[in-house]
Amino acid sequence: MRLTGFFDLQINGYLGVDFSAPDLNSVALGRAFEAIVTGGTVGFLPTVITSTPEVYARNLPLLAKAMDTVPGGRHAPGIHLEGPFLCAEPGYIGAHNPAHTQAPDPRYLSHLQTLSEGKIRAMTMAAGLPGDAELVAAATEMGIRVFLGHQRCHTSDLERMARAGAVALTHLGNGLPNDLNRFENPLWAGLVTDSLAAMLIADGHHVRDDLIRIILKMKGRENLVLVSDSSPVAGLPPGRYFALGNNVVLEPSGYLFAEGKNSLAGSSANMLHCANYLAGLGLLQPEEIAEAAFYRPLHLIGLVPNDIPAGPAEVLYNRETGQFELETTH
Repeated sequence: MRLTGFFDLQINGYLGVDFSAPDLNSVALGRAFEAIVTGGTVGFLPTVITSTPEVYARNLPLLAKAMDTVPGGRHAPGIHLEGPFLCAEPGYIGAHNPAHTQAPDPRYLSHLQTLSEGKIRAMTMAAGLPGDAELVAAATEMGIRVFLGHQRCHTSDLERMARAGAVALTHLGNGLPNDLNRFENPLWAGLVTDSLAAMLIADGHHVRDDLIRIILKMKGRENLVLVSDSSPVAGLPPGRYFALGNNVVLEPSGYLFAEGKNSLAGSSANMLHCANYLAGLGLLQPEEIAEAAFYRPLHLIGLVPNDIPAGPAEVLYNRETGQFELETTH
């Protein structure tokens, strides 16, 4: 089996380049974009997390311009805005800065879309906030696909958001406190809301293997979407770094966490790693992983494979090793 490559809906940075950093520049973007594409991810949405108005005003136009001008830029068909409309409570907020969250505000979202020259293609927001459904409707009207995450919510909230136009659950099983109510929590709510696709970080750290099995049984493999949630330190050696506004530690195992927050800080993996981790579990056929890692993410944001240019390598599935591999094409 041969694939053009992978499509990643959620990548926060790469090789030390942070898409939410206040000193981001076009040279760094070109370096990161090229490395992402060379690694087999031929299409991706650079993700800007919850930030100050100043960072949005600087980085959104910079990213929008980079898509047309820097090496690898044509492989990024839009921006993923993760925040600022998230639940600010500890645990739910994860590694985001709660001080920079905002209540759902269609006018502010319209302002951010203007800054990005209309290139925000996806947004993660929290269900369960006042005005949440109105924001979903406004985002959909702007051409933005809405994902739900970092939320303290009930099943009724998710169902209401789906009716308003939300399409998926961002990194299901994450963006949650370590202690949850046994019977009423956003994870269970997400599992039983059939109308929302499940975005999954299969890096071996974000969710346990048993939860992956549960997600497949509850959501169905036809509703699975693979993402990397790559951190800016993805591709770097183990050590201590500053990324996404946090002091973070990358362990030799690939486990990446924010010091002092008892939370993960994105992933150190790329899509090739995640696809191969999922393949190693033996739960899905390679064709099903290809659907979750390329075709379905594109469909979720209204694109088709021909919208994404080929990269310098294709992805092949080696049936002898049971792994996806890169093959240089030019």
